[in-house]
Amino acid sequence: VVRVCVGRCGIISSLHTNEMGIVDQIQTFVLTDKALHDILKVIASILLALASLSAFLERQKDRSKSRWLAHPKDNASKRATELWFLGYGVFWISCFGYIIGSQIYLEFTEVGFMVVCGGLATPLLLQPFLVPSVTLDQGKPLLERYSFKANLWIVVFSIIGNYWYTHYFYNVLGASYTFRSWDVNGVPIPMFFATHFYFCFYHTLSSMALHKVRSTYTAGGSRLLFETCLVLAMSYITAFMEAFTISGFQCYSFQDRYMAWVLGSAFYGIYFIVSFPMYMRLDESLERRHTAFDALIESLASGMAVLFLLDFVRIAMGQDMTLSLNRPCKLDPSKTCHPFTGMRC
Repeated sequence: VVRVCVGRCGIISSLHTNEMGIVDQIQTFVLTDKALHDILKVIASILLALASLSAFLERQKDRSKSRWLAHPKDNASKRATELWFLGYGVFWISCFGYIIGSQIYLEFTEVGFMVVCGGLATPLLLQPFLVPSVTLDQGKPLLERYSFKANLWIVVFSIIGNYWYTHYFYNVLGASYTFRSWDVNGVPIPMFFATHFYFCFYHTLSSMALHKVRSTYTAGGSRLLFETCLVLAMSYITAFMEAFTISGFQCYSFQDRYMAWVLGSAFYGIYFIVSFPMYMRLDESLERRHTAFDALIESLASGMAVLFLLDFVRIAMGQDMTLSLNRPCKLDPSKTCHPFTGMRC
């Protein structure tokens, strides 16, 4: 966080590191940065709206049923998978924090990025096959294991997001990846892997919040309205927190940071407006469990819904859409991030 605030990637490059202490720099950043102020105003407004709506919720009589995770008896494998995703989240976040904070990623070539991102995604992807007992799926056929279905849902949605949605970031928000990497469709391949462990963590947290609401308050119009606003709030805050925390990674940048943080968070949040409630549906009903095919179809449907929403926003903003097979730094070596500037990414 300190490295983000002192502007390792130009966030507050106007400050003079040699003349000011880190505390003074952070204080100046917090007090003067317009993008941060506007973001905090938006988040405060969202939280105030949620607090106001909560006054109309009616608690269930049996408060012992209130829980954050899936039911421990009726949905044991889903609960175990949630705990696994949360626990592993602590590990990969620590790894990413160290990599970005220490800036060792500046030494990575194509192989380095692939090893890190692919390596961090591998335990999640292989667990349903090799260690199903971690998620209490032992003894079940592979396609019936909740951990397999959850991974399948996230894999499909992540692939769609990287293959298609990244180009909306390129065109609408002026985003660019400038690190050395092997690409597919103009998108660095390591991002496909990174998105998987990011999204496993995000969607587990959102499911926990929805579990808590549904198990604490009685069903009805007030709860539905509150859930809808909660999903909107989680989507925006999740998108902003990722944009903020990844700011220390100087090989991913935007033409306009204000637009990227304030408006871009809403744009990125469109992903989660659809995916958070749809992912929550997976094996939530006790009467009918999802098949692996159901998970596949629902993830594909969610991906298509997000694609339409992103395109509606692009059209409303009057932005043309251009898809390129090559990132700019593939064609112009001067755009590759330091220290590989001058080499094609």
